[in-house]
Amino acid sequence: MKGKILHILRLDAGVVSGEKLSGELGVSRVSVWKHIQKLQQLGYTIRSTAKGYGLDRSPDTPFPWELGQREPLIHYLPEVDSTMNTARSLARKGCPHFTVVIAGRQTGGRGRLKRQWVSAEGGLYFTLVLRPQIPPMVSFRLNLAAASILAQTLNARYDLIVHVKWPNDILIGDKKICGIFSELEAEGDGVTYMNIGIGLNVNNDPAVDEPRAISLKQCLDREVSRKDLLADFLDRFETRIRSHPLDTIVNEWKQHTNTLNRRVRIATRREVTEGTAIDVDENGALLVKDDTGRIRKILCGDCFEI
Repeated sequence: MKGKILHILRLDAGVVSGEKLSGELGVSRVSVWKHIQKLQQLGYTIRSTAKGYGLDRSPDTPFPWELGQREPLIHYLPEVDSTMNTARSLARKGCPHFTVVIAGRQTGGRGRLKRQWVSAEGGLYFTLVLRPQIPPMVSFRLNLAAASILAQTLNARYDLIVHVKWPNDILIGDKKICGIFSELEAEGDGVTYMNIGIGLNVNNDPAVDEPRAISLKQCLDREVSRKDLLADFLDRFETRIRSHPLDTIVNEWKQHTNTLNRRVRIATRREVTEGTAIDVDENGALLVKDDTGRIRKILCGDCFEI
């Protein structure tokens, strides 16, 4: 109902009478008034006059009704410990494919290896719940797809040069603007669900906590719409995974990476490897040629340029 009210108000730049809203929506004027009040409480600037209502300003908040036909699949929480935790709970309860959990801020946001992801207001923090009909061994391709599609989205919308860094970061220049983290549950030879968590610095200032991080606002010297950016990415990502085979995604990811052909240090739980990153194989492993000439295959680790 909130989305329908906003749609009518946005179509008319002036004032829309309560009677007209009531008639078009098939509800009482009291019901319209209550919804208007709730929207005002959520940050919408709506004028109430003797002639009706007028929308002056909308908050840049990705409420479900702001995402069009995706509304039934969107869960927005002003504050949550972690969108990954909420998404896991929803996935285990059987939520649909492409459910999205969004947070205004996270108190316990986390990245890979249980690291904290600082999640101040102004950023875009969300988790996608996917139910792909694929074996677990190729699930990494969805991670790479999310990274490459997000890089394409940022480039197309803001004309930025964006790179993906193995295994799960997105960079502008040498500064991190986004981290991607995933988890899955499988049964037999199939994935039950896969959750992809994305933390994107949009209008926040991440450098307060992480000097080597940057936001879109800092890159562009202006604020950008989080809800428009999210809607664009979700459309592009869903179109990609529904319309093209995943076995081409590694090569697509390579087109956006700056990790290859550089000297790197890879730290895993067990060892540190130094050498030249020469390729990413069909399983998402980074191939590093060390100083002895040996090719090392690394499935997961922290990657640093040296």
